[in-house]
Amino acid sequence: MRLVPDDLGDRLTVAGHRLGWGAVRRMPERAAYALFDRAADLTVARGGAERLRQNYARVRPELDTTELSALVRDGMRSYLRYYCEAFRLQDLGPDDVASRVTAEGDGAVRDVIDSGGSVVAFLGHMGNWDLAGAWGTTHLGPVTTVAERLRPEEVFEEFLAFRQSLGMTIIPLTGAGNPFPALREAARRPGIIPLLADRDLSSRGVDVDFCGHRARMAPGPAALAIAEQRPLHPVSIRHERRGSGWGIVITFHPCVTDPGSGTTRERATAMTQACADTLGAAVRVHTADWHMLQRVFLDDLDRERLPAQEGAR
Repeated sequence: MRLVPDDLGDRLTVAGHRLGWGAVRRMPERAAYALFDRAADLTVARGGAERLRQNYARVRPELDTTELSALVRDGMRSYLRYYCEAFRLQDLGPDDVASRVTAEGDGAVRDVIDSGGSVVAFLGHMGNWDLAGAWGTTHLGPVTTVAERLRPEEVFEEFLAFRQSLGMTIIPLTGAGNPFPALREAARRPGIIPLLADRDLSSRGVDVDFCGHRARMAPGPAALAIAEQRPLHPVSIRHERRGSGWGIVITFHPCVTDPGSGTTRERATAMTQACADTLGAAVRVHTADWHMLQRVFLDDLDRERLPAQEGAR
């Protein structure tokens, strides 16, 4: 049962985002980070991080209860840090952005883009991908990506305008037709196409092994790389302390190889598994920077989808 009508809830959500963009941008940076840390701790204390806890328990089974609780606190702080930084990102100039980003393993990616080609990147929900995108538009090349359509529509439009203001080209995942043809067009131009793929948002996901468990991920990055014969690089992002503030480290992992044989679906599945292996290793080391507050493992998804599956038989 809803406590407020949908339209009232939507208006409150829009008001909250606008307050964040307005008020947080005017705060001193240290005070803003401290405010979001307190909000994260309160969220955890009130039981608002249980899905994060369950996901962390799967990827870090060696932790005891106390260690897991500390990790969940750090993870929620990292998650809300993303929003704190997003609200303030438009006020940062190119030099400010550059000072907050360190890139690792980007040589091969630069070589491709500098020679007039494009690179497809398989990203997880790690670190701050908006800061990474803003950095990429200046220091790598044109950035094209897909964004999940948020509800209410006003929030989606504001995030869309925000990301476009950072220099990124954004293709809506839904509501504007199949995004794949537009991605193929982008892949034919110089630049990088980073796609969040560690959670399937469609019915076309592929099952992979991830941190010792079966999970469902999006095959889109691999399918695009196959269709346009472009290199596919897994990319992980983590936060890093920088003085009294924070920055990020973007790691471009080695290119994933196309098996070259089998159906397109089989090739895309194999490449997605290779990306999941690389991403899983990064998540195990930098777990608190993996902001996965949704269901991703099959043991969780099956319970959700069982009624629909039974109805389809």
